[in-house]
Amino acid sequence: MALFTYSIMSHLLRLSANKASVLRTGTEGKCGAAVCLQFIRCQRSVDTKALQERQKQHMAKGLPRQKPITGVKQVIVVASGKGGVGKSTTAVNLALALMANDSSKSVGLLDADVYGPSIPKLMNLKGNPELSDNNLMIPLTNYGVPCMSMGFLVDDAAPIVWRGLMVMSAMEKLLRQVDWGSLDYLVIDMPPGTGDVQLSITQNIPVAGAVIVSTPQDIALLDARRGAEMFKKVNVPILGLVQNMSVFHCPKCQHQTHIFGSDGARQLAHTLGEEFLGDVPLHLNIRESSDRGQPVVVSCPQSPEVWLIFFLP
Repeated sequence: MALFTYSIMSHLLRLSANKASVLRTGTEGKCGAAVCLQFIRCQRSVDTKALQERQKQHMAKGLPRQKPITGVKQVIVVASGKGGVGKSTTAVNLALALMANDSSKSVGLLDADVYGPSIPKLMNLKGNPELSDNNLMIPLTNYGVPCMSMGFLVDDAAPIVWRGLMVMSAMEKLLRQVDWGSLDYLVIDMPPGTGDVQLSITQNIPVAGAVIVSTPQDIALLDARRGAEMFKKVNVPILGLVQNMSVFHCPKCQHQTHIFGSDGARQLAHTLGEEFLGDVPLHLNIRESSDRGQPVVVSCPQSPEVWLIFFLP
């Protein structure tokens, strides 16, 4: 069809050129040239759309088919573009809150941050996973939540100096070679950024939704937006944005200080057209309980700083 169309266009161009050379007034030549120019513009538009459609089809063929994790009903990823914004702490407390809100629900936790695993420390877990009869790794469990992390497979102080292919291989094992049993939710603590691990997870398994965590600081919001746009591109629904470390309450005088700014994540959620889930304060209790491996949802469930986490989706 494309060859036929370009043939017609070439013929029209020759006709208009011939008319322009023989007509005295040149009026007909101008009209013919205008018609050809309009035709060329229309053809370019059609060709561009056809090219985009072909590219889309090629991309779809090249992407791996999503395959659910055995025994897992829904996967929720907790992500941020920037490291150090409290993503892992949020993921841990979200998993515990999901179970606390409905004791009939079973929840698991996967640490996808291969280079900097935090779940072993936050969940107070140590040791190596045992193998099941099917040669699958059995997650380590605390507070009723089965957990899997690269931190269980290497020494605490051992750096993981791997190239991308090795990371992808490890991620495939963490996704497919773990005996999760039967889970209603699997919360995945994603690494910072928008790289190989993020693409591997979102393209290989069906993800119910993503929670984006950011501080109100401009530099963190820039990367949080990149993370949100990535999830849109891979068709993962965004459940909403959490603004972590939103405000500091002085323990002595109760004065409020917005150390990292105020309402940045709220404004970003509005810009993106996504839901703003709420604020989590910068609180000493959250930091201390996390360092002890006793997440605040478990250690201080009635504390004011916990109320938001119970209402996350």
